[in-house]
Amino acid sequence: MENSNQVVAVTGASGYLGSRLLLHLEEQDLGKLVGFDLNPPPNPIHNIVRYRMDVKDSIEDILRNHRVTTVVHLASSPYRNYNRRESRNARDNNLNLLNSVLQSSYRSEVRQIVYISSHTVYGARSDNPVPLTEKAPLLISEEFPYGYEQFLADQTLDTFSEDHPETKVALLRCSPILGPSAANRLFTLFMQPHPVGTTGCNPSFQFLHEDDFAKLLTIFINKELAGVFNVAGNGVIFLNEISEMISHRIPKLPSYVANPLLVFSQLLGIQKSQSPMDLDFLRYPTILSTGKLEFVSGFRPAYSSLETMRSYANSVLY
Repeated sequence: MENSNQVVAVTGASGYLGSRLLLHLEEQDLGKLVGFDLNPPPNPIHNIVRYRMDVKDSIEDILRNHRVTTVVHLASSPYRNYNRRESRNARDNNLNLLNSVLQSSYRSEVRQIVYISSHTVYGARSDNPVPLTEKAPLLISEEFPYGYEQFLADQTLDTFSEDHPETKVALLRCSPILGPSAANRLFTLFMQPHPVGTTGCNPSFQFLHEDDFAKLLTIFINKELAGVFNVAGNGVIFLNEISEMISHRIPKLPSYVANPLLVFSQLLGIQKSQSPMDLDFLRYPTILSTGKLEFVSGFRPAYSSLETMRSYANSVLY
């Protein structure tokens, strides 16, 4: 690591992204790591202090005692289905977690906060420009709970940055992060026996490899970068290419047939993982411009979107 005085705290340290990040930071021989999670760690990490706790409670004293310089906030409650009440509860809980971590970080004089957002904040629309820059409007519908939560988190972080300019805030709007150890709800549409695709088009997608994600965050931590950045792997992969990678064909239904089927299947309890908004993100995928990220950070992904999807598909199917 360039800055030997860095002490990095990671919330959600036992989750998919948190555990991948900590493994990479350990390889960089960082001076100290601090992890927060209710769950036990999936991998052994040396030179880390772990706290089995919910970060909705104040972590101010812990951050101060360890002289933490950077907090990477990854803790969240999952969206398990599309029940409106449960989705709203998950959203409110995650926003409360974010606010608690922000206040603890500010009071303990943490220098940098890194938050992982999503490309879904831009919304799934037929008139989205290609590619989308960070200046594009955020047009996500409240009907897509996860994306709408990220929109609200975006506003929270913007307000925090204005109120506390001495704290560097980095917000990364990432394309889906995949790899051999990934689990991504969006891809249940591809991996289920009868996923729903699109008719008459071959949309393109971007993905970021889990290893590139960890390397990118290392750069942000080393350089203490701040700002809003789009993040994606090189190039795109098309729906037809994805279908060739998986063991079953993606059936194509027109949206006027697919949307009612998805709604009724949810109401009847047949499935809870697909919604019409998911279908919109297949029909109108968001393609991100990463020019600002490359210019400011110098980051260049090692994996293309196609290579990332291939590594994920191989791990799932074989």
